[in-house]
Amino acid sequence: MGCDGGTIPKRHELVKGPRKVEKVDKNAELVAQWYYCTLSQEELRRPIVACELGRLYNKDAIIEFLLDKSSDKSLVQAASYIRSIKNVTELNLVDNPAWKGDKGNTKGDKYDDIQCARFICPVVGLEMNGRHRFCFLRNCGCVFSERALKEIKTEVCHRCGVPFQDVDVIILNGNKDDVEVLKKRMEERRLKSKVGKKSKKCKAVESVSQQDTTEDSPGPSEVKTAKDGMNTNSGERKQIVFTKSAEANESSSASEKISKASAGTTKRSIANSEEKSEAYKSIFTSHSSAKRSKEESSNWITHTAYYF
Repeated sequence: MGCDGGTIPKRHELVKGPRKVEKVDKNAELVAQWYYCTLSQEELRRPIVACELGRLYNKDAIIEFLLDKSSDKSLVQAASYIRSIKNVTELNLVDNPAWKGDKGNTKGDKYDDIQCARFICPVVGLEMNGRHRFCFLRNCGCVFSERALKEIKTEVCHRCGVPFQDVDVIILNGNKDDVEVLKKRMEERRLKSKVGKKSKKCKAVESVSQQDTTEDSPGPSEVKTAKDGMNTNSGERKQIVFTKSAEANESSSASEKISKASAGTTKRSIANSEEKSEAYKSIFTSHSSAKRSKEESSNWITHTAYYF
């Protein structure tokens, strides 16, 4: 059954061969890269930033991505190398005076010229629509066409005058080879920054330890002041010892004087007691002699009376 209507099938209709690779429309790809944000897929609006691989983003989308990374896994993987706002550079773009945007196409019945871009190169005047290679400088964020940098070779920015090197030039929306080169530069730059941070931390720790040691160990002026303080302290101690010795000598002399005075008083009291005892003895002897004289006189009178 089938194939009975005079139809002659061809081989590619009957045999399934390998599928052809679908070709992407170049114009659509360029529009997606140069007119829309890589992260949020929204139209680019100022402030516009670029990463170290040369992709364009809205700054608001980057901030939201850094605050909340659990929104979409594909977007997180695509922007996984963006770890902070320091990994992106805000671009200084020059507006194209010939670009009207959606002002004249309010009804949607006019032709949109894809070749007309919103921004241009300030040196050559080429439009930034993806047909020409553009790049920006990491130091200042100014955007130029690659032709301008090749034709006018300088080591200073054409717009703001900031010095730069070849390593600081990042191509916007480059091909695979450009992206690989930019990845290598990014990794080297981050390794250098890590090493620099570690060396700064080590230097800071060493400086703090040196400050501590200098604070602990006195300097020459502090040694002099310490010596002066020791001398003054030793002088004060000598004066204190001298005063103490003088006070001890004075106290010993006073005690000696007191002991001498007490000895003198005891001697005087002994002498007075001896004098008193001698006076008492003299009085007693005088009384006894008087009694004896009276008795003798009375005896003499009795003897005389008896004789007569």
